[in-house]
Amino acid sequence: MSRIGKAPIAIPAGVKVTVDEKTNVVTVEGKNGKLSQAVHPDLKVTVEDNHVYVTRPSDDREHRAQHGLFRALIHNMVEGVHQPYRKEMELVGVGYRATATGQVLELSLGYSHAIYIKLPPEIKVEAKSERNKNPLIILESSDKQLLGQVCAKIRSMRKPEPYKGKGIKFVGEVIRRKSGKKAGAK
Repeated sequence: MSRIGKAPIAIPAGVKVTVDEKTNVVTVEGKNGKLSQAVHPDLKVTVEDNHVYVTRPSDDREHRAQHGLFRALIHNMVEGVHQPYRKEMELVGVGYRATATGQVLELSLGYSHAIYIKLPPEIKVEAKSERNKNPLIILESSDKQLLGQVCAKIRSMRKPEPYKGKGIKFVGEVIRRKSGKKAGAK
């Protein structure tokens, strides 16, 4: 049996989980919003004494894979509506800037033009610029999946390069550096 799939999901105080039996849609409501996820039709989701259980009908390869996946997705929804997920991104490079105006993020990344990214309403964005420090972009959302997709999109605008380390990276991420021309010369 799947170790992840068989683990029950504890429901924290202030979070409400409902399961629609007909459509097999799980809805999670909390202080930070409301999320819903359609579950594989073969899996069964039950809510008993402040725990959510996901069960599968057989040990087929497909059922085992879906079992762990949907348990993890439901767990992320429960955690997200209770305590929102937060990602911090750092802009490393001379002249790199970020400004947030409402749901629009403006990036200056060394191109001939500024890049404007319109963010979904579920994501809160904040841009910080302090003197002698790299600019920061702070993203917060209750939907972990959406937050990851938006972070990947922002990072794809200027990925960190291995020689100087310039680009958009997550705070705390370690970029493997290459030495360049001088290493090969003898």
